[in-house]
Amino acid sequence: MQLQPGGLIAWLLVGVIAGWLAEQITGRQQGLLGNLILGLIGAFVGGLVFSLLGVHGTAGFLGSIVVATIGAVILIALGRLFMGGRTG
Repeated sequence: MQLQPGGLIAWLLVGVIAGWLAEQITGRQQGLLGNLILGLIGAFVGGLVFSLLGVHGTAGFLGSIVVATIGAVILIALGRLFMGGRTG
């Protein structure tokens, strides 16, 4: 899956929004910078997961937020799995 939200500012927005949404879903608080980093890495992970599942194409701004949020939630879940459930 190819994410195409736009330029640098759009990617920063996707990262912050996806990180914040993942924070709301999982209850893990990490702050603005943590949300940004989590959301951007989540975009990569989500894109990889969707590609492995056979979902191909491009996702616009909203689609990128959804994919990045799913990836961020996966990252938080993996972190909890390997770190014994600590929340931050």
